[in-house]
Amino acid sequence: MTIRFALWAALAGGLIPIMAVLNARLGKALGEAFHAPMILFVVAFTASVVVGLCTKPVMPHFGGLLDARPIDWMGGLIVCFYVLSATLLAPKLGVGNFIMFAVVAQVIISAVIDHFGFLGVMVREINALRLLGIAMLVLGLVITQIANKPENSLPL
Repeated sequence: MTIRFALWAALAGGLIPIMAVLNARLGKALGEAFHAPMILFVVAFTASVVVGLCTKPVMPHFGGLLDARPIDWMGGLIVCFYVLSATLLAPKLGVGNFIMFAVVAQVIISAVIDHFGFLGVMVREINALRLLGIAMLVLGLVITQIANKPENSLPL
């Protein structure tokens, strides 16, 4: 793994809570939270087309879509569910709480996918050290939830 890819992944992840806040604000401005993802996806589609055509000035071979398995289309539904969830839940749970739950779940599910090679990914077995890291994330989630209770705040 190169540092460049690690930084790129960190930037992508770091922008997720900002997206949740901005989309919640957009939903409020529109008067309906469910409308914000529609606008987000129009902007995302437009940006994807521009970036795609700037990097590969040839349109994709859409005939290949017929070879895709039905489950391969689920990514769009998953992104839609995530964006709707972030838009609706971040204002209710708090951005930090929403992201904590989402990230911990992502790490756990990613580890299971890697360990068993689900969906055709390369197998990367969970070892004791990786399991310890995941357990520490779960413990961090629990601690942040305990810390959210007002009676647990530290007096200053």
